[in-house]
Amino acid sequence: MKPTSDPAAPTSLPIGSDTDLAWVRHQVRRLAGELGFGLVQQTKLVTAASELARNTLVHGGGGQAEITPLASGPARGLRLVFADTGPGIRDTELAMTDGYSTGNGLGLGLSGARRLMDEFALDTRPGEGTVVTVTAWVTGVPDARTVSG
Repeated sequence: MKPTSDPAAPTSLPIGSDTDLAWVRHQVRRLAGELGFGLVQQTKLVTAASELARNTLVHGGGGQAEITPLASGPARGLRLVFADTGPGIRDTELAMTDGYSTGNGLGLGLSGARRLMDEFALDTRPGEGTVVTVTAWVTGVPDARTVSG
């Protein structure tokens, strides 16, 4: 889905340390507030960003986050893309199951982020890496007829 207008250029942030995770969370919260997301929506965005950024660091060996403010008519949104060149996910269905974890976590990162966001896309190739794209809209998901793409 492509916005009809782009209110700002994407912000690209490295993910290589715990300090980077904090910076990603900070930037997501700041932009969400500027776009008019309410406190609950901001918390959902920051939670999803935190989970996905941590997955990028821990399971993907680090990578990049891209944060893009969106506009489609009166709707305002925020798209977050987390990309790594790590080992990828061999079984995406299993990885999206609540409680499944390859580490010491609760296994709610991917499935939790999917529930918290309006849009969710997972692109992974074993041996090549993973890209997770999530989008949240301030006024709900815009009518597809108003979005070019």
